[in-house]
Amino acid sequence: MQLSGYIPASMDMINTTRALQDACQSLAGNRFITIDTEFLRDTTFWPKLCLIQMASPQGDLCLVDPLAEGLDLAPFFELMRNEAVLKVFHAARQDIEIIFNLSGSVPHPVFDTQVAAAVCGFGESVSYDQLVRRVKKTDIDKSHRFTDWSRRPLSDKQLRYAAADVIHLIEPYLFLEAELEERNRSHWIAEEMELLTSPETYRLPPEEAWTRLKLRARKPREFAVLKDLAEWREREAQTRDVPRGRIIKDDVIYEIAAQQPDTAQALGHVRALPRGFERSRSGEAIIALVRAVKERDENDLPRLPRGERRPQAHPAVVDMLKVLLKQVCEDEGVAPRMIATSDDIELLAGDNDAEIAALQGWRREIFGDLALRLKRGELGLAVRGSKLLRIELEPAAEAAGSSRRR
Repeated sequence: MQLSGYIPASMDMINTTRALQDACQSLAGNRFITIDTEFLRDTTFWPKLCLIQMASPQGDLCLVDPLAEGLDLAPFFELMRNEAVLKVFHAARQDIEIIFNLSGSVPHPVFDTQVAAAVCGFGESVSYDQLVRRVKKTDIDKSHRFTDWSRRPLSDKQLRYAAADVIHLIEPYLFLEAELEERNRSHWIAEEMELLTSPETYRLPPEEAWTRLKLRARKPREFAVLKDLAEWREREAQTRDVPRGRIIKDDVIYEIAAQQPDTAQALGHVRALPRGFERSRSGEAIIALVRAVKERDENDLPRLPRGERRPQAHPAVVDMLKVLLKQVCEDEGVAPRMIATSDDIELLAGDNDAEIAALQGWRREIFGDLALRLKRGELGLAVRGSKLLRIELEPAAEAAGSSRRR
């Protein structure tokens, strides 16, 4: 297996469908390949794919120009669906989102080195260059991180930078794979990757766009305006392929929902809207939307979402669970937020059946069951020197009986 980190001084991009097909067929013969993408989304709703980088442990390097005229990415998408080839990314979510939006399918199987590093003691959200530095003792050039990848031609320096993102990922992947196997944590990553590769992770219908916003509406009709306006903005942004904020900003949605302007004059008084917006096509659409909501019967308005009512938990229980979480994470070498957030801990403190990740899968194995035992009085925490220890306790009923006998 060739694991050289050598990067050619000069390289070409694949810009024809035939060349891409040949490259993907060659890559398909590997157990795994490393992948990265370069994209822009500053001025568009949909990310603009500008470059695809792939490498194999045999030393194959493939740089694909998605902007090349006449290039069909079908061979690449076929490779992404190839179940015999593991696709290795670092911080995969945005890359997968782009592939899903372009092809309608999610790459599978996938391995995310950032997630794997988090459960192997590298800390939460370790960056690619940090991971490479710690595993390979190599510093990589990140000077082109904010380059405009849509401009052509790309320089050799830019291409070398892009190539490094996949060439140097091979050894960290092999290191993490072995580490997971040695620690018997491979099934942890398998669980995480199932969520990462679920199509539902990347679908957000326009009618659900309001869930991205902070809910400030206090009345059903106000919420109806906010909900319909968020859906309208989402469809407009997708259709025109511009960022949501280019249509109207979040603060404007909140203000329109509160004021409910149903005339051009009233809409013109909304702060943060540019002068004359009320006379534009978008202004007319918003006025029509508000009027339609005002005409709806009370019984036809959407229910105002209520915040989740949390069972009351004693603050001391919350504190004890947080201490237990810290102790488990120190023992296991896992970032605490990988297991449970502060909100999760508060929910768990008041409800043994809380619908939280900490009571599912591998998180339950190492923390959730211990947390429930702590709440039942079957487990205690003690300090020995500078170390925090878990200690087994007698079941409460037996302890009470023993006390009475004494």
